[in-house]
Amino acid sequence: MLEEPAPISPAVVLRRRRDVYRDLARILSTIFNPFLTALALFVILAHARATDTLDFWRLLFLTTFFTSLGPMLYVFWLYATDRISDLDMSVRRERETVFGAFVVFYTLGTLVLWLTHAPKLLIASMAGYTLSTVVVQYITRYWKISTHALGITAPLVALTLLYGRQPLPFLILIPMVCWARMYLRAHDLLQVVAGAALATFSVAFFFWAFHVVTL
Repeated sequence: MLEEPAPISPAVVLRRRRDVYRDLARILSTIFNPFLTALALFVILAHARATDTLDFWRLLFLTTFFTSLGPMLYVFWLYATDRISDLDMSVRRERETVFGAFVVFYTLGTLVLWLTHAPKLLIASMAGYTLSTVVVQYITRYWKISTHALGITAPLVALTLLYGRQPLPFLILIPMVCWARMYLRAHDLLQVVAGAALATFSVAFFFWAFHVVTL
């Protein structure tokens, strides 16, 4: 006679549910990493403003090298050489130094785009990343503002300003990423709200300053 399987205790069910939520939070944090969201944004913007295929690849390289590829390789090098404790730069004093390097990347990117007469849309977007990183680098001395919240909010605000209602359904990604960072205890509510607010302000300001028009 077959024995019936032992019932699963409530504690096991609760632990399994927590593991699922933690896995979901980690997946969201990985997919919507600030480097990857910046890359996705500039793919869209380069395509929108490029005059031909060659111009698209030129604009894409100039933007993504300074916002995604260069900074990401720099962080990987720091981690590989044991200069930072983890890829999320969880230790605040490590983040301050790394963000100082990011400021250099973004500033150079803005200058290169301006010197090569890139479209105003791309210059404004790069300048927005530069300002946000300067503010983050300063704030990090005293507080751990969420760069994931900033990284997902900035592209979505930019696309909403450009395309109007079309990107609105994707705005749900902002609270999802913020929830993920809080669930993983990487940030608290105020830190993710501050990151999203900084992204919104910087994008809106530079779009206004550069007189960026909708597509």
